[in-house]
Amino acid sequence: MILASFFAALSQLTDARFRGVLLTGVGLTLALLIAFSVAFVWFIGWAVGDAVTLPLIGEVTWVNDIASWGGALVVIVLSTFLMVPVASGVTSMFLDQVAQAVEDEHYPQLGPALPVPFLDALKDSIGFLAVLIGANLLALVLYIMLAPFAPLIFWGLNGFLLGREYFTLAAMRRIGRKQAKALRSRYTFRVWMAGILMAIPLSVPVLNLLVPIVGAATFTHLFHRLAPQGPYDRTSPDPAR
Repeated sequence: MILASFFAALSQLTDARFRGVLLTGVGLTLALLIAFSVAFVWFIGWAVGDAVTLPLIGEVTWVNDIASWGGALVVIVLSTFLMVPVASGVTSMFLDQVAQAVEDEHYPQLGPALPVPFLDALKDSIGFLAVLIGANLLALVLYIMLAPFAPLIFWGLNGFLLGREYFTLAAMRRIGRKQAKALRSRYTFRVWMAGILMAIPLSVPVLNLLVPIVGAATFTHLFHRLAPQGPYDRTSPDPAR
């Protein structure tokens, strides 16, 4: 079931809406990282000042240049590590379009999905990004202490987080947030395994940028394969959204 959902998602990667979401997410991410870089380097320059007086040396003007170049180097390193999680968080705001594209192609008999307000999507994306970054920062200790098992820990942790996020996203469009969580809890292991399948490409450059798109599509298929097995109403809105 998981692999069938995954390959069905891959077969639709040429969909124009998939490309649109990918380009929008990557474009906004680059804009955010560039703005952050410029602001950070400017702040370093402002904090250091044009000239610094050092004991026994006197006034020097090259400290500002060193600090600015050092700050730029730090920003480049940070951007390398932040590119994927930030891109995932930004792209998550538009994944409803991916889920809709999947349903239009594979489940045309369905009625309109429950709308997810933009502010709710933004709040969910920011929360998911914060959890994703925070959990991986905390897991650094385990990565160092259990270095030989670091890839397994990385895949297991991020698979759990990605599974929760993308399955909830796919399910709440049809059955609301409350029942989406109930269905996710019922199939925790399958959702986690599908999440691990999404987490493995996270460590592969370029491919990791496709993870949000493929993840949203895969879990939309997975939801539609699991939902008929439970007493879930696909049409009535959930007041607990």
